[in-house]
Amino acid sequence: MIWDIGAGGFITLIVILIVVSALRILREYERGVIFQLGRFWKVKGPGLIIVIPGIQQMVRVDLRTIVMDVPTQDVISRDNVSVKVNAVIYFRVIDAQNAIIQVENYLEATSQLAQTTLRAVLGQHELDEMLAEREKLNKDIQQNLDRETDAWGIKVSNVEIKHVDIDESMVRAIAQQAEAERARRAKVIHAEGELQAAEKLLAAAQLLAQQPQAMQLRYLQTLGSIATDKSNTIVFPVPMDVLAPLLGQKGGQGGS
Repeated sequence: MIWDIGAGGFITLIVILIVVSALRILREYERGVIFQLGRFWKVKGPGLIIVIPGIQQMVRVDLRTIVMDVPTQDVISRDNVSVKVNAVIYFRVIDAQNAIIQVENYLEATSQLAQTTLRAVLGQHELDEMLAEREKLNKDIQQNLDRETDAWGIKVSNVEIKHVDIDESMVRAIAQQAEAERARRAKVIHAEGELQAAEKLLAAAQLLAQQPQAMQLRYLQTLGSIATDKSNTIVFPVPMDVLAPLLGQKGGQGGS
């Protein structure tokens, strides 16, 4: 009788252990890919699930967004400039079944694909584009990665290029180029100013030519402005068209 009680208790204990070991708790952001006798069965979770020991196996998959650094890559731009570029990618699993079945290690596969895609996309652009059009390049890399990882059940939501490191000699060359560009713009602005001034002077001359009285007033204003300086003797030419009215008036008085 004692043996029967002991055997029954042992069997009960074994059953309890099996039941306890069959229980799994998955968090809200986790899913369990269940394989039954080696074949895919279903995806379970979140919450409490049962996995039959010896018959079923479960692989946990995290559905949260993963932030992954892309190691520094040596990139040759389209204009044959060597740069070092690193980036960060944001992605998450949207199909747990494909993430486990279609690729051996989706984290490692995504990392390697990101490195090759970074080199391939940036190699199609010139250095100036890498420096000035970073948002466009981020979008191009993201779209290429997202298209390639779709079969793995992975969604690449964003890619950010962090640093573009250039050789010291190229930094000096870029600085010289920027200085030359600033000098060119300064010359263009100066030339445009001279052109506008010439146009204004031409318009003023044409206006004064239409009104001789205005020309006379202009001469008188100029004489008044320089008359205050008594340290120098100034010879100011007076046009004949200014003196003609005065001479004509004087000759008429003599004749009378």
